[in-house]
Amino acid sequence: MKGGVGGDVAAAPAGPPPSPPLEWKFSQVFGERTAGEEVQEVDIISAIEFDKTGDHLATGDRGGRVVLFERTDTKEHVGSRRELERVDYPVSRHPEFRYKTEFQSHEPEFDYLKSLEIEEKINKIRWCQTANGALFLLSTNDKTIKYWKIQEKKVKKISEMNIDPSKAAGNGSVASSSLCSSPKQCLANGGYGDKAYSSLGNDLSFPPGGIPSLRLPVVTSNETSLVARCRRVYAHAHDYHINSISNNSDGETFISADDLRINLWNLEISNQSFNIVDVKPTNMEDLTEVITSAEFHPTHCNMLAYSSSKGSVRLIDLRQSALCDSHSKLFEEQEAPGSRSFFTEIIASISDIKFAKNGRYILSRDYMTLKLWDINMDSGPVSTFQVHEYLRPKLCDLYENDSIFDKFECCLSGDGMRVATGSYSNLFRVFGCPPGSTEATTLEASKNPMRRQVQTPSRPSRSLSSSITRVVRRGADSAGVDANGNSFDFTTKLLHLAWHPTENSVACAAANSLYMYYA
Repeated sequence: MKGGVGGDVAAAPAGPPPSPPLEWKFSQVFGERTAGEEVQEVDIISAIEFDKTGDHLATGDRGGRVVLFERTDTKEHVGSRRELERVDYPVSRHPEFRYKTEFQSHEPEFDYLKSLEIEEKINKIRWCQTANGALFLLSTNDKTIKYWKIQEKKVKKISEMNIDPSKAAGNGSVASSSLCSSPKQCLANGGYGDKAYSSLGNDLSFPPGGIPSLRLPVVTSNETSLVARCRRVYAHAHDYHINSISNNSDGETFISADDLRINLWNLEISNQSFNIVDVKPTNMEDLTEVITSAEFHPTHCNMLAYSSSKGSVRLIDLRQSALCDSHSKLFEEQEAPGSRSFFTEIIASISDIKFAKNGRYILSRDYMTLKLWDINMDSGPVSTFQVHEYLRPKLCDLYENDSIFDKFECCLSGDGMRVATGSYSNLFRVFGCPPGSTEATTLEASKNPMRRQVQTPSRPSRSLSSSITRVVRRGADSAGVDANGNSFDFTTKLLHLAWHPTENSVACAAANSLYMYYA
């Protein structure tokens, strides 16, 4: 969408006029804590991911476990096609999930060469393409990526035995006297002759005319159980901690990124990878920035983006060269003159990036803001959403308690109309993207998400000049407290959240609890 003034730059995602802010409602909670209950460190959720269909949700925790949930509301009440066609109004039921299974993905390890403990914490989970009714996903800790297959296996049980239990020998083998009363040896087909037929064993014999009550074993498989099996282990390819993994749209390859390198893997080959980005300088004293996040383009298998600790996002094209140290496009915002301080570079560091579903936009999260970038416009972000502006006076305190280094994730709705990210006191923010939207909702990860609702400003403030349609939406701007006067608790932080790919439904992690909301 173009602005009203000639020569205006592209704005936020084009679409219908801004819709009213969504009214979010509580849907479900898994692992809810009782008042005063102490949270075990290993139970804290460290990764959340929906699959492409939105029918499955995976979480990883600091104990190295992966827990899967499956959607239930789509499987029930499914009528015939004719019945569904009669329904001329949308069904207003919200997504409901249930626990499916869990498995131990990673164990604590020790690197003897570097005398380094490798914790089992799951850093990222990514779903892969399904095949033959089985689910596939990648999970990673700091050093090792694993490729998992989760499939229903039928439990086979023998329901009928081929012998009369009352005549069976004590050890389960069949006594010869129980099956044959004739002194002559029997033939295999139930007849008999003078010659012994001993291929079945010398202790087995058949009566004349066969055995009328012979019952063959019947195997039944009424019960099913989910089995998670590790198909591949991709190890020993990163000297530094892995911060990102991302599937390629070709369904065959994926990338893994650490502080200084990005490697390209084939899902079927675990003993080699290709280094496609290497920002490590010859002299480590010359190191000025590190890689913080990386993600493949959702549809173009040759394109990927990665962010840095200096607040920039680089778009690279794998067709240009084998080693993609030079970027195709660089997205960064110039800092205002005179605004530089000791904390400038720390708060500029991008903790997460996500492509919009259509691949046109990139969402980035730094400590203070969310920024939406158009990949066709590298002069600056099309929208900036203020998340932590009220914390600017408290940066010294945040630096002292290390909260300034917290890595918040971000996500976009499937239609690209809204973005979301977490904050402190188990709060998360939802912003509207279309030009003119003033939606800036604050929700709490609890059964009453609107309890600490912040009143949104009536009009968004414009950045730069009025002719440029880059909108800065402001949330609570008070120092130290939110808009309702509540003091913030920096020990309870909502770092991880995910948006359902097709519906307005958000899953977020508050310590060991998984909360789900819909609108």
